[in-house]
Amino acid sequence: MKTILHIAGPNDYARYLDAPVLHPLVSVIHYDEISPIRSSLNRYGVYGLFIQRNFPKNLTYGMKMFDAADGSIIAVEPGQIGGKEDDGERIFISGWALLFSPELLHGTDLEARMKDYPFFSYFATETLKMEPSEWSRITQLLSQLRHELQECPDSPALRTVILGYIRLILEYCHRIYLRQLSAEDRASSDLLKRFHHLLREYYLEGRQLDLGIPSVQYCAGRLAYSPRYLGDVIHKATGGTAIGYIHSFVVEQGKTLLMNGHNIGETAHLLGFDLPHHFTRLFKKTTGITPSKFLGK
Repeated sequence: MKTILHIAGPNDYARYLDAPVLHPLVSVIHYDEISPIRSSLNRYGVYGLFIQRNFPKNLTYGMKMFDAADGSIIAVEPGQIGGKEDDGERIFISGWALLFSPELLHGTDLEARMKDYPFFSYFATETLKMEPSEWSRITQLLSQLRHELQECPDSPALRTVILGYIRLILEYCHRIYLRQLSAEDRASSDLLKRFHHLLREYYLEGRQLDLGIPSVQYCAGRLAYSPRYLGDVIHKATGGTAIGYIHSFVVEQGKTLLMNGHNIGETAHLLGFDLPHHFTRLFKKTTGITPSKFLGK
């Protein structure tokens, strides 16, 4: 089984890197000050932004492997897996990481706003590529936020300040995301975002336990489109099919359940499969390996 760093709180990653721990709910890490570092394949229980001039090669992000562009941002959210497994080599990284707990957002307007940031999705097609001026503004905000954390004890007032910085950084990220979308693609992106949100709600509300894994017909009906139109839009936005998107989403949920200690039978049931071998078959079709091999068994 792969070695995975479980980042339940933002400071789990800071401690792994021997970076300063500044606040219980948020971590600001300046890689330039602590490099060289060990890489890690991470399972996130927090939100994270990795703002770097250079990323390690062959990063994992969900089921994909890719090389991130220099001077870009990778965004992650709770439940995702990403990074690069520690191979013993220490690497030099230039840039910053911002990690923050969902607990920090609870009861705030930003908690509801998070679903409107599509760049956190596994299915975002590319990293956020910064212009030099954007790099300067965002890293300056991170430097100022870190100074607040270093100088001020935790308090409701400080948490308000922290949320203000995070809001502003996320809005810069959203502006970069929108710039990377052509006008023609924006309508498709909006529907893709709603489709993804619908799948998340389906599982959060436990509908799979009664209805099974979601179908294209079900999703199209909830989104008030025909299955064919939904399929056409998903194909245009991702190059794949609507059912393929659903299957990829379901398998990602399955990977998280497996990593959390559920066996294959329990995972299949929690995902809405009638029989464990139906889950195993889909997992292998989607990833190229069986769940057992994924777990290293």
